[in-house]
Amino acid sequence: MNIKIEWVYKAKNGAQVVFNSEHLPAAQALMIVEDLMLTGRAKNIVLLDAYDSTWTVKELKKYVKEIASEPQNITIYFDGGFQKNTRQAGLGYVVYFEQDGKQYRIRKNAFVEGLVSNNDAEYAALHLSISTLEELNVHNSTVHFKGDSQVVIQQMAGEWPVYEKELAEWADKVDARLAKLNIIPVYEHVSRKQNEEADRLATQALNGIAIDGKKELD
Repeated sequence: MNIKIEWVYKAKNGAQVVFNSEHLPAAQALMIVEDLMLTGRAKNIVLLDAYDSTWTVKELKKYVKEIASEPQNITIYFDGGFQKNTRQAGLGYVVYFEQDGKQYRIRKNAFVEGLVSNNDAEYAALHLSISTLEELNVHNSTVHFKGDSQVVIQQMAGEWPVYEKELAEWADKVDARLAKLNIIPVYEHVSRKQNEEADRLATQALNGIAIDGKKELD
């Protein structure tokens, strides 16, 4: 969960000015709030989450303590490869996250049949990646999804309309699974080079090479 801080700063001469922070990870926001309180010049501190719900410092402390051992700062790269002549597809995704002060990477892929287009495969890869969020018991978090498909990224971000029935169904399924986990998705388009790890996993799936691994990073 990300938190935005709003506060009034009161100078020695009595002048006041209102400040607003950007949305920050809950633990970082709490640290800054506690530091502001120590100055004695920050008044009327308001903490707002992404839904504009207000939190007290006590509530935020409790929340940060509860999620200390949960995955944080999650980023997912996804990609789908499609063979038109066989209607076979390879799906691949990589999940980066932090937990208990350590950084991890999960890599997975899957071979599927019966899809109808490359965009179909891209959506299938995005949808499949949510399975790992469920396995990690991720809830009430912001997750960054990165892919090299302009269509999928822009449609999921609400920037482009979804006309094709198959893609609309995929988009609805993705939204439903994320809503169930109370996850706020942030979609970002990246180049194929930036997405090469997920692309390689998708290609390996098409070639019959199954990948399912988790690694602690330095």
